[in-house]
Amino acid sequence: MPGPNFTFAFIVATLFGAGFHVVVGGDARRLTMYLLAGWIGFAMGQMAGNSLPGLTLTIGELHLLPAGAGALVALLLAYILSSGRARRRSPRAYSRPNKG
Repeated sequence: MPGPNFTFAFIVATLFGAGFHVVVGGDARRLTMYLLAGWIGFAMGQMAGNSLPGLTLTIGELHLLPAGAGALVALLLAYILSSGRARRRSPRAYSRPNKG
């Protein structure tokens, strides 16, 4: 059974991903991508917070400031990478060859 620190971190990271999806919008596939990006970014930020001493805004062993920053960086990166692919794909989706 996961401990309370892991459970709280999972909830906060999920809120980052879901909140970003509410602000940016998209379908269920993007929601899944934003949740994964939020979880991975939050974990990476937490690991960075463990190695950087003196950072404030901690709750127990959870470093909210670097973990939240990591989640936001990962979410922005996911948004930028996915929106570029969608823009490239959209003109081809609507152009169909005429049958003569």
